[in-house]
Amino acid sequence: PAPPAAPRWEPQPLAFQELQAERTEVPVSRLLEETALGRPAGSGSGCGELVWVGEPVVFGRADSIAGKYGVWMKDPEPVSPFTRDTTWRVDAVGTEVRQLLQYEEAEQLARGYPAKVHILPRPLESTGAVIYRGGLFFQPRHSRALARYDLRAETVTAERELPGAGYHGQYPYAWGGYTDIDLAVDETGLWVIYSTESARGAIVLSKLDPETLEIRRTWETNIRKRGVANSFLICGTLYTVSSYSAPNATINFAYDTATGASRALSIPFENRFGYLSMLDYNPSERQLFAWDSFNMVTYPVRLSQA
Repeated sequence: PAPPAAPRWEPQPLAFQELQAERTEVPVSRLLEETALGRPAGSGSGCGELVWVGEPVVFGRADSIAGKYGVWMKDPEPVSPFTRDTTWRVDAVGTEVRQLLQYEEAEQLARGYPAKVHILPRPLESTGAVIYRGGLFFQPRHSRALARYDLRAETVTAERELPGAGYHGQYPYAWGGYTDIDLAVDETGLWVIYSTESARGAIVLSKLDPETLEIRRTWETNIRKRGVANSFLICGTLYTVSSYSAPNATINFAYDTATGASRALSIPFENRFGYLSMLDYNPSERQLFAWDSFNMVTYPVRLSQA
């Protein structure tokens, strides 16, 4: 069967960082939530397909305009002295975004006092950064490069160009924000989500070596990057979100790297504060971490039993 049609893509001139307003979506019945689609996945139950996303839980709120967009994260495979509770945050509005805030635990976010502030040697671009195995992986500003900043040594230990990748507004997500290059972590490792001229704006996925940032393998999907609001990976499958602002959005596509096939989905997803600028999966917590208009939130997820 033919793959599902991805959202129609109309190139538009970029206005500052925020792109066009969106059509509102018809909510899908939430009856799906409690059906036999999937039992709650315990940490030892292995991988499965995403079948349900719960309501957002707020952990903290940014108190200045610099925090309208941002990224917050925990390391699913931390390196001592850091733990799975160590929480990291970047407020991403501004031309020289260099501050990486470190908290002992997520609860400290609400109180607003970081245990430490790291000043990155290079400013980072947008909200695509992740923390993994003791490193902050990020895109340095105005480049198609990726960098690994070692959290213990406080230095950049690897940097590499992402061949052909669009950057700084060529292939962002629907909301804009220079979200051309988006890093992600799942049960299988470190990924980067982007697009290229040869892919004509469709999402390209590459698996990365977390030490050297070398590309191990690349997949080209049929999902238009500017047609979706954000994306994340779970168990080697890419999932996309339909809207960054509609209260009743959906997880609308899945692309399975094991089979190279994409399919349409309609899993309800709530944008509670109306401006989703970051969404990442944490495989050790089995939760989505998101930044929604100044708010740092998590979403519980449920996977089918493989």
